[in-house]
Amino acid sequence: MNKNTIIAIVLSTVVVVASIILQSRFMPKTPAKPENQVTENVVADSEKNAEEVSEEIKNFGVKSVNEVTEEKQITVKTSKTEVVLTNKGGDIVSYKLTDHIDVDTKDGVQMVDNVSDFNRACAVALSSKYNAKIVNDLFSFSQPDEKTYLFTKNFVVTDEDGKNHKVTFGKRYTFEDDYMFKLEILFHSDDETEFVYTLRTSPQIGPHFNPKLNRYENRQFISFNGNKAKRQIIGSKPEFKLYNKDYLWNGIGGKYFEEILIPENASSMDYSYYSNIVEVNNYANAQAIVVRKPVKSTDVKDTYYMYFGPRNEKDLKIYNSAEKNVWNLSGLRLTESLNSNGWLGWLETILKWIMEVINKVVHNWGVSIIIMTILIKLAMFPVTKKQSMSTLKMQEIQPKVQAVQNKYKDNPQRMQQEMAKVYQEVGYNPMSGCLPMIVQFLILWSMYNLFNNYFEFRGSSFIPHWIEDLSSGDSLYVFKFNIPFFGNHLRILPFIYLASQLFFGKITNMGGTAGATGSSQAQMKMMMYGMPILFFVLFYNAPSGLLLYWTVSNIFQMIQQIIINKAMKSKKAEISRRKK
Repeated sequence: MNKNTIIAIVLSTVVVVASIILQSRFMPKTPAKPENQVTENVVADSEKNAEEVSEEIKNFGVKSVNEVTEEKQITVKTSKTEVVLTNKGGDIVSYKLTDHIDVDTKDGVQMVDNVSDFNRACAVALSSKYNAKIVNDLFSFSQPDEKTYLFTKNFVVTDEDGKNHKVTFGKRYTFEDDYMFKLEILFHSDDETEFVYTLRTSPQIGPHFNPKLNRYENRQFISFNGNKAKRQIIGSKPEFKLYNKDYLWNGIGGKYFEEILIPENASSMDYSYYSNIVEVNNYANAQAIVVRKPVKSTDVKDTYYMYFGPRNEKDLKIYNSAEKNVWNLSGLRLTESLNSNGWLGWLETILKWIMEVINKVVHNWGVSIIIMTILIKLAMFPVTKKQSMSTLKMQEIQPKVQAVQNKYKDNPQRMQQEMAKVYQEVGYNPMSGCLPMIVQFLILWSMYNLFNNYFEFRGSSFIPHWIEDLSSGDSLYVFKFNIPFFGNHLRILPFIYLASQLFFGKITNMGGTAGATGSSQAQMKMMMYGMPILFFVLFYNAPSGLLLYWTVSNIFQMIQQIIINKAMKSKKAEISRRKK
């Protein structure tokens, strides 16, 4: 890879990143919806089912609510999760995935993070305002059966006319051996009352991370309207953001885990919010808040399916077919929440398939990365060699090109025609050098997204006691203090990557400054030494799977470049003999 290729890749990356930043920063915000808006269709549906809902609420004892004086926590265990419910608001205060281990805590991954007395998972606020206080009262608790957990509370609600309404509020959870659970919101009133509320995911998703050090980790607001998914990275500026679009489901995604809120009746839902307000211990929230459309009725029953689990295709695709999941749900298309390259998703899928086939043979994801990287480099070698050899061909015809340029400098159109003839005579295509550059850039971009987000890398060891987890940085020693920008881990793989970059620069002669002077020489030295050092700092805490790919790619490309250099040297000697 020559200097122009490196510059092109760097500049292309800068352009892509800059465009994303500019779009998110200067995109005009959608105006907020009015808070009080009753939809006639929703009212009609609620009235139609009022008798049925009222009977159901009575059957489960919502009408008989006892006074509760102390907080009580209930632990629910399934084959995949350990959930802790509290009768304070009827909310979730802990949700551990027992079959996925947090490498830092050595315990199940905690999906419900950043919980406080004023913000919990599945908390309800009896208002459409995003910053309304959640219901924080003590609820009565009952367990109708081994899978169902019911919380109930009596309230007095005052409407805009000053009239009081006695309301019974219920929250009913149903858990199966699944990452998904069902939450039903129940309201009963003896007279017609307007009901409106907000429901939320947990304040933050685990595992806990440090955004200043974990640059390859982020949080995203995810939404799907049935045709297209929106994945918006939640920035560092503390704020509530309005999402004023229709949706079938939405939620919050981390790198490897996500929380998705799926209303059974999407038409009953109004706008949404997502928040990254700092609430606890300087740790920003990453939370989705949905607003239920106001509805006048005596009885309301809203059903939500909540997915708190891995962000991977294997566990999400089962909700596309009713026979494959315990809830008999179909067509949810939760796989739309996965991180992908968008228009390059097809290439990422191919690369993933190749790597999975390799891993079935070698049974080690680190070895699979190395083998796939070598296979890609071998496949690209003929194109890379042709690109390098074409530069020699260009040098050979350079005198003819300069002669044409001087002769027709006042006639650009004729100049292009004559230059095309010169290229045709020697079989040189000026665009031939662009193809390898484009292909390499596309593969690099797809590999980056694949290795940075591939769920199977999480917890996968390559070399024990060194690269224990391909989804995080390698670690040889842990210091008792933090180093700015680097953290407290001594990592060896970034140093190997830096050495491979420097040697690669030497071999490709990017730093050949003998014939350069002044600013040109300084720029070459910057490319030779400055860029690798900058990448070293940026990639120090990168996932080891990603660094392993880049390092192996550099090493193998050095070998290829040595072969190409020998071929070019032989070709130059041949050209010199022909000139004599």
